[in-house]
Amino acid sequence: MTRETSSRTRWRAAAAGIAAVLLAAGLGELVAAVIAPSASPFAVIGGGLIDIAPSWAKDVAIALFGIADKAALLTGMAVVAALIAAAAGLLELQRRPLGALIFVALGVIGAVVATVRSDGDLLAWLPSIVAGVAGAVVLRVLMKRTIPAAEDPADGPGRRQFLAWTGATAALGVAALVLSNLARATVRTVEAARATVRLPAPATAAPAVPATAELAIEGLAPVVTPNSDFYRIDTALVVPQVDPADWSLRVHGMVDHEVVLTWDELLALPLQESDITLACVSNTVGGDLIGNARWLGYPVRELLARAGVSADADMVLSTSIDGFTASTPLEALTDERDSLLAVGMNGEPLPLAHGFPVRLVAPGLFGYVSATKWVTELEVTRFDRASAYWTTRGWSERGPIKLQARIDVPRDGRSVESGSSVIAGMAWQPHIGVDGVEVRIDGGPWRRAELATVISDDTWVQWSLPWTAETGVHEIECRALSRNGETQTSTQAPPAPDGAQGWHRISVTVS
Repeated sequence: MTRETSSRTRWRAAAAGIAAVLLAAGLGELVAAVIAPSASPFAVIGGGLIDIAPSWAKDVAIALFGIADKAALLTGMAVVAALIAAAAGLLELQRRPLGALIFVALGVIGAVVATVRSDGDLLAWLPSIVAGVAGAVVLRVLMKRTIPAAEDPADGPGRRQFLAWTGATAALGVAALVLSNLARATVRTVEAARATVRLPAPATAAPAVPATAELAIEGLAPVVTPNSDFYRIDTALVVPQVDPADWSLRVHGMVDHEVVLTWDELLALPLQESDITLACVSNTVGGDLIGNARWLGYPVRELLARAGVSADADMVLSTSIDGFTASTPLEALTDERDSLLAVGMNGEPLPLAHGFPVRLVAPGLFGYVSATKWVTELEVTRFDRASAYWTTRGWSERGPIKLQARIDVPRDGRSVESGSSVIAGMAWQPHIGVDGVEVRIDGGPWRRAELATVISDDTWVQWSLPWTAETGVHEIECRALSRNGETQTSTQAPPAPDGAQGWHRISVTVS
């Protein structure tokens, strides 16, 4: 065999591996769609990677990709799967059946991960096993049927046979992926169930948002964030599908008696509306992982009062249907703030990606300790007895949102025209409230900005400052003042372990 022929054969072996993994993935996804929707092999492996990833990896992913972090992970997984499959094809060429055994091993790993995950179905192991076995069998067949005939570079029929077999295999894989999506669409989806939900009118309605809460400055974030624009950061690679008819919440632990609440029972309770700003602990200074919405829900303090909380308890461990947990200080769920078991967001049922049918919302705390989506359990306990998902990974037990202000207008690094202009942004410290914002330009004196009308102490607020922009490059800084007399610190700190801090600074060129 010539060197050229050998090289060509190795490329074909790698291509056979890639075709095999495409068919394996398609069959695994199809089986998952039909019998175990939560056990998609890609979702299982991706979710496992998220669970074992160190906190610094999470920070890097969010810093690089923001709310597209999950799409980036899936893309990366696809690339890695293709590389592993190509390597399996080369190994199968040289030392059969070691290449095929790689597929089997991957299937077993996926099956084990799917079985131990808390949201796994009884047959959660099956899709990964099907994918692994199918990949191994298809790789063996492709290598046996196509590689020997293709080793002779002058053998035109051999090349055509190789292309026909690998092309057909890849096409079947794509067809299986398409069929898996069709199979999911033909069953009664949770989105269809959500469309039938009619939320009750609130027993306690929130006041209308004042017209003066919105400054109507182009480029400034709206005071109420549309659901479609609300940031999403969580550990669920695939959004959990929870039918409200099957949902229930269990309140247990250090309580006088357990309480179990169904969807219908929850909607029958006196619900209230509250405007609340949520923020992610991974938000950098000046970042956009923050949003404000009008939530509809039942006060958690009322539910805990019904259960009867032990005087020794100091924490509530909330659990999502996918196994995520958050440790919320008990006082944040029992004091006067509007911590809610939320079912509505901006006048409609919660979007699937934001926790449908039920999630937690707690003013003043970062989401990783308070905003559990798809919530199914509240365990009343103590910080010295239980730990949550992110606290076991080095983040602080308690996550109060820090006093922050950011500049939205003008944008950092942009050019603006000289003359009359405006500097504008947002400021927040939910549950405490913002009393003012100060701005300075090129290290000059601090100037007090004008605040829009504040909706409540639990929401952010818009601010603006007129500016006569002069030609040149300028540095603009801002800082917030809280209602309790605190001035936002200039000391810089990264998001880990309890939230970023420091003044937001931008540079603009005036021409």
